Amino acid sequence: MDRHRNEENASPMKKYMRNQFDFFGIKSAERRSLCKEYLNNHLLPERKELHKIVKELWKLDERELHYFAIELLIKCKKQWTVEYASILEYLLTNKSWWDTVDYLAPHVAGPWFKKFPEQIKPITEKWNSSENIWLQRTSILFQLKYKEDTDLKLLSKYIKRISSSNEFFVQKAIGWILREYSKTDIAIVQQFADTEKLMPLSKREALKVIERNKKK
Repeated sequence: MDRHRNEENASPMKKYMRNQFDFFGIKSAERRSLCKEYLNNHLLPERKELHKIVKELWKLDERELHYFAIELLIKCKKQWTVEYASILEYLLTNKSWWDTVDYLAPHVAGPWFKKFPEQIKPITEKWNSSENIWLQRTSILFQLKYKEDTDLKLLSKYIKRISSSNEFFVQKAIGWILREYSKTDIAIVQQFADTEKLMPLSKREALKVIERNKKK
């Protein structure tokens, strides 16, 4: 990616991420194209090497390499084993910010838990009960694309446990998952929002689709 570096783009991209990460300055569309081209034209790493490669990419400075690590992990999902819980948690808790966490939660954690459903409760219970806001956020958002397969009992339990959090990213996650599920079942989300004590941001986000439908 270094030969595609664009310093003019890199500076505002770094600023947008509150100067937490360096960037090559490769915009999303070009980066996705480069990643796709590379992954389609190179042999994928073997299972025993994948964990190591992803972790090494994560240790590098440029954020685009972290995005590529996630793309590589997704591309190799047939190789995922139950032991990949450790690499997933490593990625969620290191160099953490909304951009990587919100990609990992529905696109890696979600499918991984579908592959190993017996791991859902022990791992997400630990995440939801932790003091780490990114693990808490993922304990909510891993079901973002589950639709009818959403475990509502588990989701309700996790939301209630952290619904009073003052953390913006936790409040936003609660609203986001409820808003997304309202596309599957409006009534359940409306009832939940009416009966549970949600922070204003969570409730506002949760009801966006419902309120928009009312105006039609």
